[in-house]
Amino acid sequence: MKFLPTTLAAALALTAASLSFAADTSGAKIALSNNFAGNSWRQAMLKSWDKVTKEAVAKGVVAGAPSFTTAENQATEQAAQIQNLILQGYKAIVINAASPTALNGAVKQACDAGVTVVSFDGIVSEPCAWRITVDFKRMGSMQLDYFASRGLKGNLLEIRGLAGVFVDDEIHSGVVEGLKKHAEFKQVGSVHGNWTGTVAQKEVAGILSTLPVISVVATQGGDGFGTAEAFKAAGRPTPIIFLGNRQDELAWWGEQSKANGYKTMSASIAPGSSTFAFWVAQQILSGAKVPKDLSLPILTITQEQLAGALKSTEVGGVYNTEYSQKDVMDAIAKAK
Repeated sequence: MKFLPTTLAAALALTAASLSFAADTSGAKIALSNNFAGNSWRQAMLKSWDKVTKEAVAKGVVAGAPSFTTAENQATEQAAQIQNLILQGYKAIVINAASPTALNGAVKQACDAGVTVVSFDGIVSEPCAWRITVDFKRMGSMQLDYFASRGLKGNLLEIRGLAGVFVDDEIHSGVVEGLKKHAEFKQVGSVHGNWTGTVAQKEVAGILSTLPVISVVATQGGDGFGTAEAFKAAGRPTPIIFLGNRQDELAWWGEQSKANGYKTMSASIAPGSSTFAFWVAQQILSGAKVPKDLSLPILTITQEQLAGALKSTEVGGVYNTEYSQKDVMDAIAKAK
């Protein structure tokens, strides 16, 4: 009897193991259930999903990957949407959730029906689902760290997102944590800008007359330019506004930087996180052993990176990165 060298035998064993979970997903359909599309980030997220999934369908990786967005951003509406997707035979549902808990019943129904559920951005807490997270709390606290690193101090205005949504709660908790760490700042006001420039401008304009001089503004994304416009319209000095990677914010930042040396920083989750979630779902369907929780980095832009970021971001869009199947396979391997 002949024996293979140990190293060759090990290599063949690893190859066999890798092939053992490479199930065919060409007949599977993956749906995106999205709760809200009313700002540039969500539009960019849907555009990234459409671009990457169409390529995957064309290559025969999956049979289809349409997206569905609820009209009212209501958890009950999204739960009904998920139940419909189960009945329509989707093998996996990727969710950007209206609530971390209110969809758990529908998510459990999907899992019980053999449907893979992957949540991202707005994640769900149901244990059967997978979660792709960004450290949103850090996105809040890092703003105070940045302001402090500049030697700034004084009154802070906080612009929050959609009330009741996981992302808003987490970023806000980070701002609160940052305020405890940096006593040189005092929060004197807060409004919900709903991650939308026009809403932020209206809400900030409505509160400005009641506020003292504002030194810094903590934001959540999509609200920075509207906030700046509100200060301008009120004839108030422009504070240092932490931005959220939207093209209109970056363009305004660039103009202010050239005009008067204005400096700030910008950060957000990449809209292309939807494509990461898509490939995670595809890998699970292929039989890969994927950890229930995976994380993505915060996409930041410094003063030095502004020109390059602005150049690569289309008008009306969001600074972005999209993910490939290999990116996700590498991330899974690293997580293990």
